[in-house]
Amino acid sequence: MATSTTKTGQPLDRPIFDSLLRRRLFYTPAFEVYGGVSGLYDYGPPGCSLQANIIETWRKHFVLEEDMLEVDCSMLTPAEVLKTSGHVDKFADWMCKDPKSGEIFRADHLVEEVLESRLRADKEARGQVVEVDEEKEARKKRKTKDLKAAKMGDSLVKEYEETLAKIDNYNGEELGLLISKYNIKNPVTGGDVLPPVAFNLMFQTSIGPSSNLAGYLRPETAQGQFLNFQKLLEFNQQSMPFASACIGKSFRNEISPRAGLLRVREFLMAEIEHYVDPEGGKKHPRFDEVKDVELVLLDRNVQLDGRTHVIKIAIGKAVSTGLVDSETLGYFLARIHQFLIRLGVDPKKMRFRQHMKNEMAHYAADCWDAELFTSYGWIECVGCADRSAFDLTVHSKKTGAPLCVRETRSEPLTIEEWQVELDKKKFGPKFKKDGKAVEAAVEELSQDLREKLSLRLRDEGKIEVDVPGVGDGKVEIGKDLIQIEKRTRVEHSREYTPNVIEPAFGIGRILYSLMEHVFWSREGNEARGVCELPSPRP
Repeated sequence: MATSTTKTGQPLDRPIFDSLLRRRLFYTPAFEVYGGVSGLYDYGPPGCSLQANIIETWRKHFVLEEDMLEVDCSMLTPAEVLKTSGHVDKFADWMCKDPKSGEIFRADHLVEEVLESRLRADKEARGQVVEVDEEKEARKKRKTKDLKAAKMGDSLVKEYEETLAKIDNYNGEELGLLISKYNIKNPVTGGDVLPPVAFNLMFQTSIGPSSNLAGYLRPETAQGQFLNFQKLLEFNQQSMPFASACIGKSFRNEISPRAGLLRVREFLMAEIEHYVDPEGGKKHPRFDEVKDVELVLLDRNVQLDGRTHVIKIAIGKAVSTGLVDSETLGYFLARIHQFLIRLGVDPKKMRFRQHMKNEMAHYAADCWDAELFTSYGWIECVGCADRSAFDLTVHSKKTGAPLCVRETRSEPLTIEEWQVELDKKKFGPKFKKDGKAVEAAVEELSQDLREKLSLRLRDEGKIEVDVPGVGDGKVEIGKDLIQIEKRTRVEHSREYTPNVIEPAFGIGRILYSLMEHVFWSREGNEARGVCELPSPRP
């Protein structure tokens, strides 16, 4: 990996840089007089001012210029909401535990750390120059056993490098196999670690004095925006597409907070939810304005090959070739690029990396990260995900709320379809408590299956429907209870659930990365650092 440099091209000395930020009170560890808590930081006066300026620029660049609808939603969220969204079951990282010492490791970080240390030892044995992060190495010498220079086979070196290039793509089982295959142990004690287990990253709490209502501190601002969708649509006079935006604190109970402001447990987010009609191919009316913007892209296929080769390509071409899924996703990637440049980020230290399949969040159809290069390596600062219709669909199904769009058609649409009609007077007494489950299963039958069942109902006088959880999973329904007929209907209006494109900005990560990009020191007087922030741009 290349060495991080200052604005003037000199190697960046992170201890001097961090000393400047803390001495000038840009930020400081929270509760430090009590020993501090890892992953929690306070901003001082200049840090608060810089953060406020970043937020103001973000509002001007996105909310005002794009006519977005800004909301401020509750941080305290009922557990039922996050259960429905999938966060309770799936918002997790994989962790390993040393049963003897009790030490906890994030599994992918453990694999990464051990393999990188072995590759450095191999380079030393080959007499190659090893790039050293002095602060990181100083920390490791206090914590870990030193590895002696040891040469590995060329094939094993290549295997390690390919594994590291794909480290974000492995699930828990695959990480466990890597730990076993490469004999990865606790770097501190050399002891064995247990297989990875999922650790939910949300902070759980209870709401009210009775503690009967479980809740969580939100891990993102998105859910509050989704639950207000119908009200926002009405506020926008039923006009589509439109976007909502929210700036606020989010919370994640990180397994191993590290790297200062880059991995914390409480952080400021700025998120956009852009609602778009999926039937139109997710077009964006302003895409032509950005189609010639060139981005540096690292796609998932390159990563799966164990490489990190990037290409520079106009976003218009990236969309037309299918590398980027849609115009709306491409539009926001270009706008994110413009925003970061506007702040003063070094364009040579920015890239957009596509998520691999196993790496994507449970709700995402496609996702790209805007990554900034720092002394910690490439850091995700903005995620831009196509969440499809996942969130609005699951919340609507759970609550019955109509989180959808209804539009009058310019011309009536004639539809031929197989329709199901149940005799409710007989249906209820027949199936009693299972009636709702059976009815729901019937309503979900596809058109193809309805056609086949109509023939069976005509010939045999009864049909069988799969209903999980009722009896043996199959329910027999006679023709006295159900009719399946092909009918014609005319639609004068259309109802659909919008897809969502979501750019999500980590303000703390952007702030820290920006400070590294604008930092330099005077030749011969390196201790006197300068952070040369650009003047605000129109």
